[in-house]
Amino acid sequence: MLYKTALLGAVAFGVSISATGQTTGADETKLDAIIVNGSRLDQTLTEVGSSVSVITREDLDQLGVDFALDAVATAPGVTINQNGAFGGNASVRIRGASTDQTLVLIDGIPVNDPTGTGGGYNFAHLDTDNIDRIEVLKGPQSTLWGSDAIGGVISITTKRPAERLSGTLFGEYGSFNTLRGGAAISNANEIGDFRLAATGLSTDGISKADEANGNTEDDGYESQTIAAKGGLNLPANMRLETSLLWSDAESEYDSYASGAQGSVADGDEVNNSETLSGNISLKIPLLDDRLENLVQIGYADIERENVSDGVQSYFTEGDRVLYRYQGTLAINDSNTLAFGAEREETSANEQDSSIDSLFALYEFKPVEDLTLTGGLRVDDHETFGTETTGRVAAAWTATEQVSFKASWAQGFKAPSIFQSTYICTFCGLTEPNANLEPETSEAFDIGVQWQSSDQRLILGATAFDQETENLIDFSYTAGYDNIALVDSQGIELTGAYTITDWLGVAASYTFIDAEDGDGNELTRLPENTGNVSVSVDPDGPFSGAVLVQYNSEEANTDGSELDSWTRVDLTGSYDLNETVELYGRIENLLDEEYQQILGYGTPGLSGSVGIRLRY
Repeated sequence: MLYKTALLGAVAFGVSISATGQTTGADETKLDAIIVNGSRLDQTLTEVGSSVSVITREDLDQLGVDFALDAVATAPGVTINQNGAFGGNASVRIRGASTDQTLVLIDGIPVNDPTGTGGGYNFAHLDTDNIDRIEVLKGPQSTLWGSDAIGGVISITTKRPAERLSGTLFGEYGSFNTLRGGAAISNANEIGDFRLAATGLSTDGISKADEANGNTEDDGYESQTIAAKGGLNLPANMRLETSLLWSDAESEYDSYASGAQGSVADGDEVNNSETLSGNISLKIPLLDDRLENLVQIGYADIERENVSDGVQSYFTEGDRVLYRYQGTLAINDSNTLAFGAEREETSANEQDSSIDSLFALYEFKPVEDLTLTGGLRVDDHETFGTETTGRVAAAWTATEQVSFKASWAQGFKAPSIFQSTYICTFCGLTEPNANLEPETSEAFDIGVQWQSSDQRLILGATAFDQETENLIDFSYTAGYDNIALVDSQGIELTGAYTITDWLGVAASYTFIDAEDGDGNELTRLPENTGNVSVSVDPDGPFSGAVLVQYNSEEANTDGSELDSWTRVDLTGSYDLNETVELYGRIENLLDEEYQQILGYGTPGLSGSVGIRLRY
């Protein structure tokens, strides 16, 4: 509660003192302008040696999606699974790594659930309205971000204040009696800046258990989100910043049913979830702005409960507190050094753990078109000891038309609090597994990109290979134990063509071959996925897009196989004037019947219309 109060107070203070990759274009200057925050060196897309997809605010507007989950699903190499639309538990996997091995950052702060079995993040409730951009960093990122980043990182940056007093108001209505709306206000001047926003969604939903199996009871969903961000410009170019994101959601879901498909059928179950994340940071430039110092405190909190037939059946709460210092020294035009220290304290259901970290990253540019990056990190976990991870990467713009990227990295993930404290009493055990060890990974990728001389056509290919050892899974002999190994390799292909100044097409394809140590394919992981999008933006008030998504067959946990599916979505907007916009979206245009998880249904043909006001 102390940290909640401090964060809320800091945001209020920031407001009061203020006085009021996934890129589809082929323009190289655009890539040079996009800074990848997840690199920790403020590198541009042309300087980052590892594989990164960037989903910008422009991309989010074009997609027209309500939830970040649906936007992330368009990134090459990313697989999503959700047990029912509108609030169903949602997982994200990067290149075959489990969802618990994906670290999620919001404004640089880890928000993975410390109370979860494996410590993963549930994407079910994250609304897109307050998001400025999403970065998907693929492969182990533990040298940059520590434990949990063993498979990749999804870094989410919330919207910054506008440069003048401005605001937005929007409302929309759609299928399943879905209502969504929100408002925001922001301002900035020489003293500081602020932004405040609120968003809400309510829907009757559909049955979580597939209606095709005779489940007719709709499962509703409600959520509210409040976002705030502010900053104060201090003397000597120092800056104090704070941000906060709060969410409260209620999701109805269905019950366990033996013999039903996926063991799920209509039932009276409700999940309530409340999350809070935020940070306070102070930026101090020294040595004529050559040394940037960042001092930051971050906090993330979650409370979850399940209610069955009106009676609480489950409750859990936990939080993460992060203390961070990072210094970034521009030695000269060719050499940059970043270094720092972190301490993270995690608690879940009155159990605690902590980890202390030191890291250093070095960027060397021997010539203008070549960027070499290396790094080391030492993490000292209070229970599982010390782990050292390293990474090297290179990005080379060989010609104006051809560029290459390559990276090698190690990753590690400490066991979650639940895994390290769980006692399997029905297995006859009386204590947790004292021999549990961290998961580790090693991976490399190499990519090439080509663009035509007129910059209208851009093609890219990336090959990757990752091996993860000591995977933690349930065992009847130890509770949780290091019993699994996963080897995954594959290729990602991307392409974009600007047909005219107002018409463009983009496509991506991913092949993943992932097996465990016994040669069995991983469950809930399609071997082939792809997207094709066509965007239309002629002179005038209208713009629109078509998105086609393909997901091949995938194995179920019971040994059966889910069918492949193809889904088509349409979006469009029309500006009545400079301040009023009408927009709409048609989802699953061809009314495809498909499942992401066995037994759980997905919406058929549906849509929404809305209006947005800006001033």
